[in-house]
Amino acid sequence: MRLRITHHSEYRYDAPLAYALQRLRLVPRSGPTQEVIEWSLRTDGAAQEVQFIDGFGNDTRLISIDGEPHTIVIEASGIVETRDTAGVTGRHQGLAPLWLFQQETTLCSAGDGISALAKRAEGETDVERLHSLMALVRDQVAYRIGTTDAGTPAEEALTNGEGVCQDHTHIFLTAARLMGFPARYVSGYLRMDDTDEQAASHAWAEAHLDGLGWVAFDCSNGISADDRYVRVATGRDYRDAMPIMGIRIGQAQEELAVQITVEQ
Repeated sequence: MRLRITHHSEYRYDAPLAYALQRLRLVPRSGPTQEVIEWSLRTDGAAQEVQFIDGFGNDTRLISIDGEPHTIVIEASGIVETRDTAGVTGRHQGLAPLWLFQQETTLCSAGDGISALAKRAEGETDVERLHSLMALVRDQVAYRIGTTDAGTPAEEALTNGEGVCQDHTHIFLTAARLMGFPARYVSGYLRMDDTDEQAASHAWAEAHLDGLGWVAFDCSNGISADDRYVRVATGRDYRDAMPIMGIRIGQAQEELAVQITVEQ
């Protein structure tokens, strides 16, 4: 499937910034499940300082803002040809060792709830057990926008019983690691059937299985990723793969508007 994607972020400030630095992970790379036909990253009101591939294999850019202007625009857009590989991404690559994806993080730390959830996953094979876990997460945590935020830990989201794709993914990662699987967070885009317009990018999980490599599990939709998905960044949790993150110095108040389109 050939997908055209536009991810437009606009930051408005009510006063000049003394200084700000943002890290962007908005550029997908070609791989087993996709080929990047064309892609551009445009920034207005900011200057790119450096570009590099991080330890997780993500294309990463650092941009800086100093004083004027009061509006910063970041727009990533392009065309990606995707392939349906039944969720199988392939063998592990990159500098980060597999054991790193079995470690707890602040967002993916197991309590009694996730420990119990991991024990309930059933199946005769590893794939079946992980599909069972995906179904359990989807059943236990209703998809509801505005009930969690970027800093909500997995255990808290499970206890609350509601959240978004980020929370589903963190819960799955935490439980899968308890079950003995390396597991990682994936951020990217999903082509929806009923609309081109989206309010946010998408997130799902991948677990590493002997003989298969990385396999994708989207708890929010109850499926393994297919040719409607575009991968952009991976990491141990959201903080390693979030599209835009940064720091700013000064008292200016920030307003953010995001518009994303994913169309065939």
